[in-house]
Amino acid sequence: MQFGVIAALAAVAEVIKQLVPLSIPASIYGLVLLFALLCSGLLKLEHVGETGSFLIEIMTLLFVPAAVGLMNSYALVRPILLRVLVLIVVTTVIVIAVTGRVTQWVMRLGKGR
Repeated sequence: MQFGVIAALAAVAEVIKQLVPLSIPASIYGLVLLFALLCSGLLKLEHVGETGSFLIEIMTLLFVPAAVGLMNSYALVRPILLRVLVLIVVTTVIVIAVTGRVTQWVMRLGKGR
């Protein structure tokens, strides 16, 4: 049942992606939709929690096909490998910094209440 709920949300996200003319992946629409439903109380954590935890546990396994595809395309990636690695490092540092700042802001906001 829980997987069905997540699959239905993913299907709705695909429809939204087709209707909205932005270059945002359907997975992002799905995450925002899931977040909104959980925050609004229309969907309870009990309805998706167990399956969500399972999917997080096997997440690394889900990246294997992408990694194999990247290894097969190494000849194409090789000329830009250094730029890609620098980009990955820089964006990772930016994401960590922004996440830390937002977390501190939310924690301060929570203490004020």
